[in-house]
Amino acid sequence: MTAIVLFDGECNFCDASVQFIIKRDPQCYFRFAALQSDMGENLKKKYSIPEMMDSVIVIDNNTVYESSDAALAICKHLSGMWKGFYLFKVIPKSFRDRMYKVIAKNRYKWFGKKDSCTIPSPDMRNRFL
Repeated sequence: MTAIVLFDGECNFCDASVQFIIKRDPQCYFRFAALQSDMGENLKKKYSIPEMMDSVIVIDNNTVYESSDAALAICKHLSGMWKGFYLFKVIPKSFRDRMYKVIAKNRYKWFGKKDSCTIPSPDMRNRFL
């Protein structure tokens, strides 16, 4: 079984986050699609995800996670100490999401924006939808 991570393909921080996940996901639990891609658009429609969602999205077992819940769902499946971050789930969602939204709102200003999505290397292409 695999989960899908929908990410902003034009965001430098988001692209770096995808690379971070891939390096710490030896079981290849996650597959990826840019929100702006045809597959991303199809998945947003299929799962009734709002068009203007300003968050990473995780689709796991037909359940959609967004904002801090998505980040924690990712941590839960990473190798090493990163699994431990799932313990932050005990912090109230409203507080976690406020912190998440600060980063999401400022990601272009702090990390920059690409003109287009990164093309994955041939050895990573199978991880992308």
